[in-house]
Amino acid sequence: MTGSLETFGRTLVIAPHPDDEILGAGGTMARLARAGQEVFVAVVTSGQPPDFSAEQVTRVQGEAARAHALLGVRQTLWLGQPAAQLFDTPHAQLNAALRKVVLDLNPTTLIIPFVGDIHADHQLTFLSAMVAARPHQAEFPATILAYETLSETNWNAPYVTPGFLPNVFIDVNETLTTKIEAMQMFASQLRPFPHERSVEALTALAMLRGASVHCRAAEAFVLVRHVIRA
Repeated sequence: MTGSLETFGRTLVIAPHPDDEILGAGGTMARLARAGQEVFVAVVTSGQPPDFSAEQVTRVQGEAARAHALLGVRQTLWLGQPAAQLFDTPHAQLNAALRKVVLDLNPTTLIIPFVGDIHADHQLTFLSAMVAARPHQAEFPATILAYETLSETNWNAPYVTPGFLPNVFIDVNETLTTKIEAMQMFASQLRPFPHERSVEALTALAMLRGASVHCRAAEAFVLVRHVIRA
């Protein structure tokens, strides 16, 4: 794929749970928004009783609203599927929910969780996103990128599930601070170091991904599809 942000066009970031999108693509989202691109987020699941109280759900959604506003997200869509229960949700139901979002927004670029993540919600979200983005009609996402999520992507079983081997790197040096600030707004999800979902770990990963391509900070992705049209 070409190295210009202009090629992203309208971008839809799909998060199995609120905060996954910040962990995996927060710096990229901020860069795209600053460049004038439209960025949307679809959060697939929401907490439901008895596992999650109404107060918890309201708090997380408020955290997401503030974080997304900081990053420049145009709109956040809540699909309302049951958190940590997608395995028990009819696959056709999840397919239909994501298909509607893709049809309504008609994004050029889709950014989705990695299929090898340890959390089943991530795996099923990836599969349904791919179904929703099938190129069997005139309009479909030309580019699909899979992001990594700390404490999910790297906890898979080696040689049993797919390993995350990134081949697309986006320089986020100028937006890393914004990404960290957005994650700090998810106070309910942030943990103290050395937990992976900490400011220190998130910063370290960005520096590592950046150093691997000779820049100060980067986010890494696996390119799933990139179509160059006439």
